[in-house]
Amino acid sequence: MLGASAFFRPIPVSAAEAPRFAAYPFSLGVASGSPRADSVVLWTRLAPLPLREDGGIDPLPFEVRWEIAADESFRRIVKSGTAIADPSRAHAIHVEAGPLEPAREYFYRFDAGDARSPVGRTRTAPAPGHGDERLRMAFASCQQYEQGFYNAHAHLATEDIDLVAFLGDYIYESSWGRDHVRKHGAGEPRTLADYRVRHALYKSDGNLQKSHASAPWIVIWDDHEVENDYADDRSQTLDPHFLARRAAAYRAYFEHMPLRSSVLRANGEVRIYARHEFGALATIHALDDRQYRSHQACAPEGKGGGRLVGGDCTERLIESRTLLGRDQERWLDEGLGASRARWNLIAQQTRFMESARPDGKGGFIHWTDGWDGYPGARSRLLASIAARKPANPVLIGGDVHANFVADIRARAGDSSSPILAAEFCGTSISSQGNTVRVTDEIRANNPDIAFAESTMRGYVLLDIRTRRLEAKLRVVETVKQPGAGVSTLASFAVETGRPGLQK
Repeated sequence: MLGASAFFRPIPVSAAEAPRFAAYPFSLGVASGSPRADSVVLWTRLAPLPLREDGGIDPLPFEVRWEIAADESFRRIVKSGTAIADPSRAHAIHVEAGPLEPAREYFYRFDAGDARSPVGRTRTAPAPGHGDERLRMAFASCQQYEQGFYNAHAHLATEDIDLVAFLGDYIYESSWGRDHVRKHGAGEPRTLADYRVRHALYKSDGNLQKSHASAPWIVIWDDHEVENDYADDRSQTLDPHFLARRAAAYRAYFEHMPLRSSVLRANGEVRIYARHEFGALATIHALDDRQYRSHQACAPEGKGGGRLVGGDCTERLIESRTLLGRDQERWLDEGLGASRARWNLIAQQTRFMESARPDGKGGFIHWTDGWDGYPGARSRLLASIAARKPANPVLIGGDVHANFVADIRARAGDSSSPILAAEFCGTSISSQGNTVRVTDEIRANNPDIAFAESTMRGYVLLDIRTRRLEAKLRVVETVKQPGAGVSTLASFAVETGRPGLQK
């Protein structure tokens, strides 16, 4: 893969002494993520001038000190150490702090030279029987910077939660949409330097920084972290240099996310799909539906990417086509079979439920970039759920910039077919949605969909307990003005042993 493993060479152990910075070096805030029962990843990046290609810092390694404490005033420091912020990784650091106690709230901070970072709050995962009676989490996706202010993140940061799952489109490579409230200030990123600046721009938002500092995150990407609608090694424009662009985007993504170094594989793969266990209560199976997928069906001549197709697109129906890749499909199937958790959340990027709509000629049209474009892959996952029988499966997703809630049946739309799972597809943080007409058509033609709304932006709260999961669709009044309020649009529940929704 274009020698991408060279991007992630070991960091040298020496560091410059007495660093001097042109401005406050922790301009991008702090973050934590990938929580386990005994450890958590702590992240920051030294970037005094974050929108410059070099971050406004000399191309030297700098020593960063870190502390993690049991209290916000740091009177009880439980772990501390140093890490090297190296220019080869944009002066970002990823500290895997531990061993720590399970199901514990901690606070962390960094020091570089005479500068001190903001304080972040994090939490370790519970161990079986130790703090695993309840999991309060939020999930979100799709935060096009130009299209709206991050009012949703301002409110998410104040929710009393243990975890945030971000399901893709953390940055956008392209400028599109209407009524912009701010600008990227640059064209599409293509190089490593470009992607670093785009990530820095998004991370410079104060509300996003508050959201990161409020709880640990688990993260997966979708397409816009690289290029719209890309599929494995094929770009939307069939760019012959696309793999070099993808490698640069993956590298910048790792540098800016609280990920464990184990996601970096020797062959250049960045393996973000992973299982996150929260005691005996819940397992989150987080997926990657971009890096390994088959190319979209029935692409126009000379193009890639998604499109709306009708019944004449027989390529869409080829059983072997995959959204996850065979290795990840096998990994998920085995994980669902081995799970002993009371709840199994399948966290993926997009809308899983069938969502065809009429073509006006007596047939239906399907969007090829989502699960509708890969019905064989969807059938295999449903068959896995039916055969493996994981306890209380629930799918969560994003991508479509709308709230959709549905029962997932073995055969969609057949009321005699058993319900296998519930699905909550959350709206976007700021990205614009489809028209009301399109959303209403999808709901009207897919009877398993219980709720659909595409005009509101926000996030979803999940409150998971031993016998019940409650979901609240949280939406903000507007993204066009800062400081907008938040409310609950609708609430749903799933009960243990009863697949499907209870409103």
